[in-house]
Amino acid sequence: ITYKRTTHRSIDYLDASEVRAVLAGIDRQNIWGRRDYALIALMFNTGARIQEIVSLQATDLHLAPPHSIHFLGKGRQERICPLWPETARLLQQHIVDSGLDPHAPEALFRNHRGFALTRFGARLILRRHVERALAIQPSLKGKRIHPHSIRHSTALNLLRSGVDLSTIAHWLGHKSINTTQKYLTID
Repeated sequence: ITYKRTTHRSIDYLDASEVRAVLAGIDRQNIWGRRDYALIALMFNTGARIQEIVSLQATDLHLAPPHSIHFLGKGRQERICPLWPETARLLQQHIVDSGLDPHAPEALFRNHRGFALTRFGARLILRRHVERALAIQPSLKGKRIHPHSIRHSTALNLLRSGVDLSTIAHWLGHKSINTTQKYLTID
């Protein structure tokens, strides 16, 4: 049986300047702004799937050098991803702001009611901040940005920084390097 021919949707991603614009537009004067900033920075740092991010617990973080984070990914596949020192500082501040015990298995990101943030809540947070960033970064207009776009952005920025495909595949939790090769065609 032949496959139905369909057009493939283009992969939307953010350039480094667009990511900076989204982060710059977040008001960090209150606890929710700092949470949003830490959430989006972590999404960009790790390139993790949104379900992996919202499923994180405080015990999954290793905030002493070398900074890292433990993910339980798709297919219950485990991986450890490095964290930039800046992201580690943001997460440490988030733990303090949230009153989390870093040694207790509590949800790292919570909503206003104190429950674990859902992937739909994270998508809404991202959408709100992308809309705010439109004023300072007009190139965002017309882009379909969602949490997986941040994942694509991470992969492309790693590729453009000279990181090899096998490292990017491991970083993103891809089983096959063939999945990661699609970023070569975009770049």
